[in-house]
Amino acid sequence: MVERNPNLISPAAMTSMAQGGTGKPLFSEVFTKVNNAKVKSKKIEILKENDTPGLRRILKGAFDPKIVWDLPKGTPPYMANEAPAGTEHTGLESESNKLWHFVVGGDNTLSKTRKETLFVQILEGLHKDEAVVLVGIKDKKLHNMYKGLTASVVKSAFNWNDNYIDVNKIK
Repeated sequence: MVERNPNLISPAAMTSMAQGGTGKPLFSEVFTKVNNAKVKSKKIEILKENDTPGLRRILKGAFDPKIVWDLPKGTPPYMANEAPAGTEHTGLESESNKLWHFVVGGDNTLSKTRKETLFVQILEGLHKDEAVVLVGIKDKKLHNMYKGLTASVVKSAFNWNDNYIDVNKIK
């Protein structure tokens, strides 16, 4: 057996860096796993295993019909970030905190033009696959991009009712 050079980065650390430095996969990778799972129970399990506040925020934005995006439909003109995963880009997990600015009733202090500019800046900072996911969320087309990522699967994974509220938190 060949001994590893102790001065080199470990395989586990390289994997973590490739996953945005957080040790968690990109949301696009999670959704691809859901897409590839054959049965609903496995799709739910994958979402539960990758449950984070950011994942819940973006899935709520994608599926909750009461959330209306205050941005034009379609893909805006932006420069895709070609940097490899884990380098030189922001994550959709952290950027999900800013998405309230782009929904109707969220931030009425920003002009439409400013909202669109900020949205493009977020897209350009994300990994290219995450940017595509964010456009799908905005256009409420995530379920078309990833087979099996449905409102039913999402609600089951997070114990949400039809109002996208955790039934365990209702008094």
